Amino acid sequence: MAEMLADAGYATGMFGKWHLGQTEGRFPTDQGFDEWYGIPNSTDEVFWPEQQQFNQLAAEKSVPYLEPEYIYDGKKGSVPEKVKVYDVAARREIDREITDRTKDFMTRQVKAGKPFFAYVPYTMTHMPVLASKEFDGKSGNGPYADVLMQIDAYTGELLDTIDKLKAADNTIFIFTSDNGPEMLPEHHGWSGPWSGSYFTAKEGSLRVPFIMRWPGKVPAGRVSNEIVHQIDLFTTLASLVSGKVPADRQIDGVDQTDFFFGKTDKSAREGFVVYVGEAIFGVKWRNWKSLTKGVDTG
Repeated sequence: MAEMLADAGYATGMFGKWHLGQTEGRFPTDQGFDEWYGIPNSTDEVFWPEQQQFNQLAAEKSVPYLEPEYIYDGKKGSVPEKVKVYDVAARREIDREITDRTKDFMTRQVKAGKPFFAYVPYTMTHMPVLASKEFDGKSGNGPYADVLMQIDAYTGELLDTIDKLKAADNTIFIFTSDNGPEMLPEHHGWSGPWSGSYFTAKEGSLRVPFIMRWPGKVPAGRVSNEIVHQIDLFTTLASLVSGKVPADRQIDGVDQTDFFFGKTDKSAREGFVVYVGEAIFGVKWRNWKSLTKGVDTG
């Protein structure tokens, strides 16, 4: 998506978790993003620097490639630099830093008259669920509720920034998630009436929030239970910005422009395959679903 939008003339920035590679050639700045601040892997690695055995083995260099995770800062055309160790203390405050970096990126692009694409994959609510000092204990209902307040506040700051820049009418703002709640005790979330969690093919794993704002284009207050998949965003945004969709491979996304704009009540998608890793866990079609034991496709 970043490559497509960059080719269409957009400034591209990513701020948050990237889980598609951590070696040279596979960072976000190698995949279409002009700049990136965040982590390349999963957040559970923040525990490593807190473990005495880990630090001892790392100091002895007795285990090849053993090192803590780092927060990176990168620009297109250069190898991202390690900013600091991603430990428990850094984990608490990284989403605050991500928010501030995103606000700065958007402000710079609007002032320069440049269309922009800001991808902001917050590290919360992945475990460990640890709110920043600003929100720690603020909800009075535990760490998970603290983090929900935090995400809500930070997202509000991004929306307020767009409004202050007077760019709301020309900016598509999408809030969504890539999976349902965590299943580990002390870090688990809540999937409402739906059963299942992350790493399952149940509705609790598959149903996530999807909220879109584009004043004058997307009808305000409209609610739907139709199926939309995140992969549809690539095809839909390409259609909206006249971007190029590759013709040398199968593209799974479908154009949802008419559905998002309220021109039709029906989604352009009727179903999808459910993968966990490289295994097929099920297939959903309309209101029906077939679950498997996990068919390995590797």
